[in-house]
Amino acid sequence: MKLIVIKFLRDTPAVLGLAIVLFGLFVAVFADQLAPHPDAAFSSNLLLRFKPPSAEHWFGTDNLGRDIFSRVILGTRSAFIIAITVVGSAMLIGVPLGLLAGHLGGWRTETIMRVTDIVLAVPQLILALALAQLMKPGLMTAMVALSLTYWPFFTRTVYAETRRLKSSLFVEALQGVGASTTRILFLHVLPNAASPIIVRATIGMGFTILTAAVLGFLGVGATPPDPDWGLAIAESRKFLPETWWFATFPGLAILIAVLGFNLLGDGLRDLVDPRLRRSR
Repeated sequence: MKLIVIKFLRDTPAVLGLAIVLFGLFVAVFADQLAPHPDAAFSSNLLLRFKPPSAEHWFGTDNLGRDIFSRVILGTRSAFIIAITVVGSAMLIGVPLGLLAGHLGGWRTETIMRVTDIVLAVPQLILALALAQLMKPGLMTAMVALSLTYWPFFTRTVYAETRRLKSSLFVEALQGVGASTTRILFLHVLPNAASPIIVRATIGMGFTILTAAVLGFLGVGATPPDPDWGLAIAESRKFLPETWWFATFPGLAILIAVLGFNLLGDGLRDLVDPRLRRSR
């Protein structure tokens, strides 16, 4: 474990990604205390509309006079809640299906993997957008739509690992002593397949934040007055380029959050499989 930590700490981009993710998590947890004007993040004040960045309003104000800095901070909580909920729900669906598909074989494996392939054949954003259109716009709608479209990525990853581990000696030994399939899969195969699952989950959180922002931008995700980054960019379109700060700071928040998860995911991937190591 010590050698793994040392190896990870030598990876500067991964450490930077971890720092960004931890900072974002800190902001999400303490958003109410960190926001300088939490009340001004929701209440309208037309006398303060379109104020440029200043000492009073660091990121300026929007078309309703709301403090953008406070809304970006509060939006961090929504972004992390969506990312954790979507990835967690997708894992609950995709991991068991991948384990079963990799271990059972026969028509059951074919059924699971063909359904997985069908879902993967459609770009996730388009499929999530179609599902979201069938429901009432809101954060819950975005989370449900993204969860129902992200699980195949975990299924494909776990399926490949389970197939690799199926022929291992410890699996054959467990089958020889009469261990049940459930015990073999969840107590022995799953822990050995945990590393690629963690990597997939880490990268998936960044991708989920980006996709959720796109749904908010298109009007099928978060709804006003939610402090959502994608929704803020959508609301700023008609006021560009004069009020550049309206879209810039929510956009930078998305960029930094996604970059942090991607850098961390790449670092974890390097630890799991040195053959995929980035060239430096």
